[in-house]
This record gives sequence, structure tokens and C-alpha cells, in this order.
Amino acid sequence: MSNNTNAVAGSAAKSNVRNMVVIAMLGALSGILMVFDFPLWFAPGFYKIDLSEVPVMIGTFALGPVAGALVELVKVLLKLVTKGTDTAFVGDIANFLIGCSMVVPAGMIYKHRKSRKNAVVGIAVGTLFMAFVGCFMNAYVLLPAYGKAFGMPIEALVGMGTAVNPAITSLWSFALLAVVPFNLLKGLVVGIITMLLYKHVSPLLKGHQI
Repeated sequence: MSNNTNAVAGSAAKSNVRNMVVIAMLGALSGILMVFDFPLWFAPGFYKIDLSEVPVMIGTFALGPVAGALVELVKVLLKLVTKGTDTAFVGDIANFLIGCSMVVPAGMIYKHRKSRKNAVVGIAVGTLFMAFVGCFMNAYVLLPAYGKAFGMPIEALVGMGTAVNPAITSLWSFALLAVVPFNLLKGLVVGIITMLLYKHVSPLLKGHQI
């Protein structure tokens, strides 16, 4: 009985160490992918899309939603350590919270029943939730905080949106016409790439032989 208990404890400890290594590795990969970003035509230039959420989503599906949130945290911390912040930490906090708003719901749905259908449903729900959270956070918290941090009136931020889309005339129209499409597109791209890659890399992440 004692030998069996020790064996189980040893196996659990080994699994925990492997998971920590995988989380660190995926977080590092996400941090690297953050460097390769580009602006979109329908949003001001400080909204840039990248593929850093792909390793986060893959880690979430492989190890669970808590692990996904930790990968997200490692990604943001690595970026702060290597590049610092050019948004007075507003963008970095937003990146973490809005990223988690996608991967955590997706991971919870997939963990309930691991199937391709649930993965698609999870990504879809996560994308919609991210768009919803991003919309409200930008309108009520992030854009006002960004403006305050850089001494910019809200009108100036709205004006940056108006420059790319004349229909943007207020914080709410900014959030609806720039932030929501941005997050929907990001979720779509991340979801498609995750679905293409996950089956091939998940055995490695879980410590299984291919």
C-alpha cells in the first residue's frame, strides 16, 4: 500500500514538473510571437494583432484553463522584462485580462468534454466573451486609463478612431466599431490556427509518445 502511494505521489510530482515546464515554454513562445504584430485598417495604430494567443490556447486545451491563464501571465511578464511597457502598463494588463477572457471559457468548455466539436464551441464562446469583455473594459476602464496615463483627453483618443472610421464619434462607438471587430478577428485567427495545430502538438505537451 505504501509503495503504491509513493508511486502515485511520484507520478503526480513528475506530472506537475512537466506541466510547469510546458507552461514556461508556451509562455516564452507566446512572448516571442508578441513581437511580430501589425495594425489593422479599421482600428487606431495602437491596436495591433499578433499570434501570441495561439500557444496560450493550445496550452489551455492540453493542460486546462488554469494552465492557460498561467501561460498568459508568463507571456505578459516576459514581455515586460524584455521590452518594458510603452502603455504605462495599461496595455499589458489589458492583454492579460482580455486574453484570459477568451482562453479560460474555451478551456472550461473543452475540459468538460474533450472533442473536436467542443473545441470549436469553446473557441467560439471564448471569442464572443472576449469581444464582450473587451468592449466594456475599453469603454469604461482601459481607454480612460490610457488617456490619463499619457495626459490625453478622451476626445483625442476618440479622434484617433475617427481618423480611421468617421462613424467613430464616442467611446462607445470606438469600442463597438474598433475594439469588437478587432477581438472577433483575433479570436477567429487564433481559433483556426489552434485547430490546425493542436492535434499534432498535444501529445508532446501531455508527455505522450507520438
